[in-house]
Amino acid sequence: MNYNKRLRNLREDRDLTQAQVAEVLNTTYQYYSTYESGKRELPFSRAIILAQFYNISLDYLAGIIDVPKKLGK
Repeated sequence: MNYNKRLRNLREDRDLTQAQVAEVLNTTYQYYSTYESGKRELPFSRAIILAQFYNISLDYLAGIIDVPKKLGK
């Protein structure tokens, strides 16, 4: 699974809008939507912010593992 699909699934599983997640990243929902659509690569610094926000490992976000691990475990 591509990370952009994981981004969308994580957001939707928590009933969040793109605008709400974009606010966490201090950007617009239009810009954030390009990450979910795969039109733009997610910068590592923003991947870290999202991993912390969702309390998941970067391995899961990157698609290296299929079961999300909570941070610090």
